[in-house]
Amino acid sequence: MKVCRLAAVAAALSMFGFMHTALAEDAPKAITIATEGAYAPWNFTNADGKLDGLEIELANNLCERMKVKCTIIAQDWDGLIPSLKVGKFDVIMASMFITPKRLETIDFTQPYAIDPGGFAAAKDSDLGKLGASTEKFKLDDEAASQAAVDKLKPLLKGKVVGVQAATAMLEFVKKYFGDTVEIREYKTTEQHDLDLAAGRIDAIFAQKTALAATLAKPEFSGFTVAGPGFVGGLFGAGTGAGLRKEDAKLKEMLNDAISAAIADGTIKRISEKWVKTDVTPVK
Repeated sequence: MKVCRLAAVAAALSMFGFMHTALAEDAPKAITIATEGAYAPWNFTNADGKLDGLEIELANNLCERMKVKCTIIAQDWDGLIPSLKVGKFDVIMASMFITPKRLETIDFTQPYAIDPGGFAAAKDSDLGKLGASTEKFKLDDEAASQAAVDKLKPLLKGKVVGVQAATAMLEFVKKYFGDTVEIREYKTTEQHDLDLAAGRIDAIFAQKTALAATLAKPEFSGFTVAGPGFVGGLFGAGTGAGLRKEDAKLKEMLNDAISAAIADGTIKRISEKWVKTDVTPVK
């Protein structure tokens, strides 16, 4: 009987060892990360033709922590989720908000950034005269956020607002200002920036850090971020890395790496370098 019990224990340990090995083998050794490459300063193509920006530096840092070889590629915004699902790459890091709608088709890590959306307009416009504000409204607080929207509407009535297509930014403008402004959709934020500078549109709506980077350019000296920022609601839980629902091990690895990058101040350091403010999610 004792021999049988020992044999059973040995068999169980052997099976545990096999399962442990199998689980370890599930951890990827190499992954491909896709970014848009056209959303400075979060991700963009620099003068040398290489991808650069906050998310590129962060992606490389996370890969080092995970001890995984990473290849980072550019992919048009509207093709990011479809291409992820068919296996063209493994992870999306492209300033993509974690929203309930996106969670229906793909999964996300915990957020690695929180960045409000806001308007930019000419300084001498009705909206521009508000100037920049550090005030943020949570869309989940319907009364407070609607009051903020109602204050902005008279300043935007009849104006043309540019916003990137297929984004939470577009959904926000449609929902809260669709009855007030003419919405013009753009494939990239760079395109609506150019039209703003040329006077073909009256305002743009984007992440405030991206707006700050745009307005730092000499040709935008006559423009300003205008009014408060908006978070939550349509903008979800923040910005995270997108991945396929079945890639549970990769999600676990990325979450561990993001947690470590938050804890040791890496995300704070990288974000202050690129967007001049700390976008670290508050735990």
